[in-house]
Amino acid sequence: MLSTGLPQGAVPKLERPGPLRERVYEALLELITTRALQPGQHLVESELAGHLGVSRQPVREALQRLNTEGWVDLRPAQGAFVHEPTEEEADQLLTVRTLLEAEAARLAAANADKAGLDALYDLQAQGMLAVASDDVDRAVLLNATFHAKIMELAGNAVLAELAGQVDRRVRWYYTPIARQRGHQSWIEHRDLIAAIAEGDEQRATQLMREHTEHTRRSYHARQGA
Repeated sequence: MLSTGLPQGAVPKLERPGPLRERVYEALLELITTRALQPGQHLVESELAGHLGVSRQPVREALQRLNTEGWVDLRPAQGAFVHEPTEEEADQLLTVRTLLEAEAARLAAANADKAGLDALYDLQAQGMLAVASDDVDRAVLLNATFHAKIMELAGNAVLAELAGQVDRRVRWYYTPIARQRGHQSWIEHRDLIAAIAEGDEQRATQLMREHTEHTRRSYHARQGA
């Protein structure tokens, strides 16, 4: 097996146009976020270049950028490795996520219109189907889309920008517990939609806090599950 050990069909196509180094960076970040490249996995420039169909230079530049952003660790005389997040790193990130998402839920309850609520109901239905068919990748994507939609309905651009900065790391932490959270997570989504539909800002805030706290606790308990 190659050091990169990429699953069949995991490598995203490099979409054009755009600078090659940017497209390589986005492709590698997506592979890390979805855990096609696992935490602690050795990243060999030549193998990644071969998978992506590019030279080693844009791969090297992408790895350096990912190192700066905390996704990759560059170790002297050893090479590049996918960063292994500590429990403290995860806890801090997921705690900040709770603060942002709780406020988004409150604002969504105050501002959501019928079209927005219909979109949430549709995402919730799709999520339940994904869980029922054990399609973890789709469930993770739909979960991220659901939370992004609530953030959009909140109507606060600054809040959305801050949430966007943590969104990919939330996906990174959520992926290994997506199957465990599964059905219960989408039941919590359903209850949250009901509070938003009723315009109950206090209940929407509380439900979102509880929902994101369940995810945080599940992440920390994953190794013992």
